[in-house]
Amino acid sequence: MREISVNLITKEIKEMCIEANCYVSKDILDTIKEYKNKEESPIGKDILEQIQQNAEIAKNKMMPMCQDTGMAVIFCEIGQDVHITGASITDAINEGVRQGYEEGYLRKSVVKDPFFRENTKDNTPAIIHYDIVEGDKIKITVAPKGFGSENMSKIAMLKPADGIEGAKKAILNIVEQAGGNACPPMIVGVGIGGTFEKAAFLAKKALLRPVGNYSSKEYIKDMEEELLDKINKLGIGPGGLGGRTTALAVNIETYPTHIAGLPVAVNISCHATRHSTRII
Repeated sequence: MREISVNLITKEIKEMCIEANCYVSKDILDTIKEYKNKEESPIGKDILEQIQQNAEIAKNKMMPMCQDTGMAVIFCEIGQDVHITGASITDAINEGVRQGYEEGYLRKSVVKDPFFRENTKDNTPAIIHYDIVEGDKIKITVAPKGFGSENMSKIAMLKPADGIEGAKKAILNIVEQAGGNACPPMIVGVGIGGTFEKAAFLAKKALLRPVGNYSSKEYIKDMEEELLDKINKLGIGPGGLGGRTTALAVNIETYPTHIAGLPVAVNISCHATRHSTRII
């Protein structure tokens, strides 16, 4: 049994909150550069250039790449041979978020109640997803999620008879309705299967897959490629101002489901799709 102190977890979370908000991952930046070279719209090309410049400034000056520094979403895979010492891991994670948003001068965007909207003033509580896995390590991913794109996300409870074509139609409709409100170019996370909440979780987690890494399932890979092509022919373009670069990737995750259902969740993210991962 390996012991890990909550103090270490808090420290890592604090640093990852700042890191995720100040650095755009290399896979995304490389894809933006690739699409900029192919973009036919002068305005679209200029916006992609500005995105690259903004990312460079954020990295060099350790400043948030966007004014919306998101609600902290944490994916925590805990090895079953780990013993966490010192206090509650949930409290430790939230303390790391509090410290990170305070020390990183990140905007605090969380309110205590969805109707009586008093700000918590430290961006807690976080949204935390726990998973118990084999081993003696803890893998933590911090994924701050802005709500410009989050608000454009939807779930469709389809009938099994709708099949693959029905799922593709639903995904395309959701992205088209989102339009420029989702801060394109976007990354489209899709969860198919499970239950209502499992599909949404899968869609959120799908956003973490590196851009350009397609599903290992051949038919899902085909769906991802087809949907990306169709989305980029919608004409929404960078910033919603027209062009061929509406999405950088469509990442689909699936899970077994009930004989009577076909849940399809679409979680849209802006180009930044901020995240940082560490293993303790």
